[in-house]
Amino acid sequence: ELKADKEVVLETVRQCGCSLEHASEELKADKEVVMEAVKQDSNSFRYASDELQADKEFVMEVVRQNGRALAYANDELRADREVVMEAMTQNAWSLRSASDKWDRMMPDELVYHKCRALLFASDELKADKEVVLE
Repeated sequence: ELKADKEVVLETVRQCGCSLEHASEELKADKEVVMEAVKQDSNSFRYASDELQADKEFVMEVVRQNGRALAYANDELRADREVVMEAMTQNAWSLRSASDKWDRMMPDELVYHKCRALLFASDELKADKEVVLE
């Protein structure tokens, strides 16, 4: 079956990342296949296996490719400071996908992105004078 043929699926996701949706479960858990899909379209990470979406090391690689893929990491990783920082370094818009647990811990390392990132912060965070003035 073609959806289980790694060579075919790799070529397909290189053309259309979201075609990962139709790959076999085994290939949705294959790091090489998923990374190729994410390179083409960050939204394709939604079709990766739960295991890959919870694999911190792999998620770090994914958000380095495209920070917006943070939206499809598991809840724990969307609240992980290191993962969120990496995603925001690549794409400030990724803060919109961070867990609600991501709060006042806007790291100093992201000062460059802070202004843009605050656009996507919660109303509570935007209203916090201490955070805005930091």
